[in-house]
Amino acid sequence: MDFIIFIVAMAALIYGADFIIKESERIALHFNISHFVIGATLVAFGTSLPEMAASMMAAGVNKSDMAVANVVGSVIFNITLVLGAVFILAKKMTTERDLFAKDSAWVIVPVVIFFLMSQDGQISRVDGVLYLLVMVSYLIFLFTSSKDDLESEIDETLKEKFNWAKTIFLLLIGFTLTIGGANFVVDSGANIARDFGISEWIIGIFLISLGTSLPELVVSLVALKKGSAEMSIGNIIGSNVANFSMVLGAASLVRPLSIDLNATQFDMLIMIGASLTLLFIIANKLYNKAGGIFLLTILALFIQNAVA
Repeated sequence: MDFIIFIVAMAALIYGADFIIKESERIALHFNISHFVIGATLVAFGTSLPEMAASMMAAGVNKSDMAVANVVGSVIFNITLVLGAVFILAKKMTTERDLFAKDSAWVIVPVVIFFLMSQDGQISRVDGVLYLLVMVSYLIFLFTSSKDDLESEIDETLKEKFNWAKTIFLLLIGFTLTIGGANFVVDSGANIARDFGISEWIIGIFLISLGTSLPELVVSLVALKKGSAEMSIGNIIGSNVANFSMVLGAASLVRPLSIDLNATQFDMLIMIGASLTLLFIIANKLYNKAGGIFLLTILALFIQNAVA
């Protein structure tokens, strides 16, 4: 039964992602907004909802380690698995937006802030408020820096068929299918893993973080298939900013989050390493198989350490 649920849930993820991409394109065309900005805002926040729900729930039941690990793990998977897969599968990726000049700071600054905040072993409510302000500043930056990033690659037929009510309705369906599908994939996958005797610790670390990153993975791959390379990259950069600022910020407002720096040292280093590698890829425009191999290598190191 779990195998059937897993397959159906994956189908829901794929169809939901298709709705999200198509309707996001309609909005982008209607307002002359670039694919990158739509990916970094609407799509990124929507696909970050599983992380927010999981972390707020964990904080509410006083499981700070789970709340923080969910964010750290999701950031690692978003960069290494999602973008790694996108770069490997892409035949050719080009971006109209100068990502290094405009967006490189948002790849690394949230990580640095998180590292500094965690040095006292806690993400406090004050830290949470500061992180939410980071989210506000990111939104202001996006919409003030993208006035010249007008989209010219969207199918003109989308413009003719634009309708607010229909677009919002289909977006809600898309997010529901994508997020709901991710939850069922996690649950059924956990049951399948237990049947094969995999430990609860490995299930928790990988299936929670990986499961909440599935919407980003599926949405990014569907965006790539539709030729929206900027939306794929924007989705991940925006999702990671949202994971730190919106997810950790909201979770710490529910209850201050404690962090065991010794226990999480390797994971922190992997997260920083993945972020610096993404920064290197953006600086050198390595949106190809070489960039994908770099990221997947870091993912392999992360998995190897976790199962060792």
